[in-house]
Amino acid sequence: MVQQILARGVDDPRLLEAILLTPRHLFVDEALGERAYGDTALPIGSGQTISQPYIVARMIQLLQLSPGERVLEVGTGSGYQAAILARLSGSVHTIERFPALASRAQENWARAGSGSIQLRVGDGSLGWAPVAPFDAILVGAAAPAVPATLLRQLRVGGRMVIPVGHARRQIVKRLLRTAAGAQVEDFDACSFVRLVGREGFSE
Repeated sequence: MVQQILARGVDDPRLLEAILLTPRHLFVDEALGERAYGDTALPIGSGQTISQPYIVARMIQLLQLSPGERVLEVGTGSGYQAAILARLSGSVHTIERFPALASRAQENWARAGSGSIQLRVGDGSLGWAPVAPFDAILVGAAAPAVPATLLRQLRVGGRMVIPVGHARRQIVKRLLRTAAGAQVEDFDACSFVRLVGREGFSE
């Protein structure tokens, strides 16, 4: 799996090591264990998916994380992406909309030995204001536009990576928070589940 990711241009050594140390099969249903290391998205329940390994690695690399930085993840899912983020940063705060997935993610982190992760159930499009600002925000679901509330929760100089577009096709964007607003770069085309919430898609 790591060789496939490396061949597609993800070459941050710290990130590749974090992926190697994070057993993906612990974050999918046991029945899907044999498919855990293929480069494909897999269902995790509640109509959600664990993203393909390449897109997880690609989006994390775009964040350009440094040790000690504070990260907000929107869309915990099975907890796999947060487990990798925790190996790269100082602390991870993650928000999940579905209580059942949040509970499973905590069980998965315990089995995988993941640490430095704080989780809450709620509307991810509104972020986690009481513990902001963050050095980086990673959104694992597609928004119709960049949520203004999330952007305000980035420190100046902080980065956000988020898929933006309509419900079936989006573009991965990276935003650099500036004193005047944000600088925006466009990257890969993608297809994510919808970010449902006050500043996302409606139900």
